[in-house]
Amino acid sequence: MPDNPANSSSLLRQPGLVAAIGARALSAFAGQVQAVAVGWQVYALTHSAAALGFVGLAQFLPMVAFIFPAGHVADQHNRQRIVMACQTIELLAAAFMAYASFTHQLTASMIYGLVALFGTCKAFEMPAQQTFLPSLVTPALFPRATALSSSLFQVASIAGPSLGGLLYGLGAGVCYSLCALSFAIAALATGSMVLTKPTRPRQRATLAAVFGGIAFLRRKPTMLGAISLDLFAVLLGGATAMLPIFATDILHAGPWGLGLLRAAPAIGALLVAAVLARHPLGRHAGQWMFASVAIFGIATILFGFSHSIAVSVLMLAILGGADVISVMVRGALVQLGTPDEMRGRVSAVNMLFIGSSNQLGEFESGMLAAVMGPVPAVVLGGIGTLVVTGVWMGLFPGLRKLDRLEDITTETI
Repeated sequence: MPDNPANSSSLLRQPGLVAAIGARALSAFAGQVQAVAVGWQVYALTHSAAALGFVGLAQFLPMVAFIFPAGHVADQHNRQRIVMACQTIELLAAAFMAYASFTHQLTASMIYGLVALFGTCKAFEMPAQQTFLPSLVTPALFPRATALSSSLFQVASIAGPSLGGLLYGLGAGVCYSLCALSFAIAALATGSMVLTKPTRPRQRATLAAVFGGIAFLRRKPTMLGAISLDLFAVLLGGATAMLPIFATDILHAGPWGLGLLRAAPAIGALLVAAVLARHPLGRHAGQWMFASVAIFGIATILFGFSHSIAVSVLMLAILGGADVISVMVRGALVQLGTPDEMRGRVSAVNMLFIGSSNQLGEFESGMLAAVMGPVPAVVLGGIGTLVVTGVWMGLFPGLRKLDRLEDITTETI
């Protein structure tokens, strides 16, 4: 990574950029606080690893059902209004969870239903939100803007679990109230943006149009390789669903320990993102991506074997730092290599592959842990990540040879 300092003052003067990344960070913060509260509350109500897996499934199913129509909607309608509407619904749902918790009426079944509602909102919100950055900055500034956005996202991901773990001691309702407030501010920030509105051709909602993102990616093997690599890495290597079990039964820590474990990947990601904001990836971006996914798998294996909270936190931090490199390369490929009229649908496929793989990975980990125990489930997932990395290096030579991110265009990919 060559010394190529970012001109942060120039970057922050880009109209609407601060509002866009701030809204994303606040939404992420609310999601992290909610994840801690939901995970701890469901496990307290059920004492079941499988129940934690069902939380992931409740988020995954709406993503599968709605993500492709959502991508088409993002390419046909006002993306800013779509995101605002979703954040408003999330605000109302979080407020209801807070009320139901304060009045001791919230059950595990209700949580599953509300989590499914959040999953539906995210299915529509994320493809539209992912298109904002290329509309706000030039391609030359895009890698730095991505690093800045990732830094704020990781700050939110650190603060969210930490505050979630602390505030859960005051009751889940306090956590959900904070989520509602954060969603409200995020919606206001999204509404304050002034985006360029390029003319996009209108298309009927035919099957070919709705699934156009898949057809586009089939013609772009380098982009498809990056997205699918992250899919299997997160699907196999995701250990976050098991954190309540590791915190309680293996590391013998309380809610503070769970919050620390959830914050650890974000701490590592923040450190790496801060370095990348000042020293963006130069040459050999594809090789950096493969190396980062391999490190992700190794750190997952070592976390699974750990019985020390210090070692566990360190491995999760390394895991998070490695992941942010992969995210940055994939984000540049998807956003800079896709024409604006297709960004919603291609982002939808990206969200399905990556976003939903988090929830499906949680379900897979929960089911596997229920059968063989949490430690073998996590270790086996890390080994699977290493295997996939090796296979993908052979299947996608174009990704392995990818060089400079700032040179990515719709013609070069």
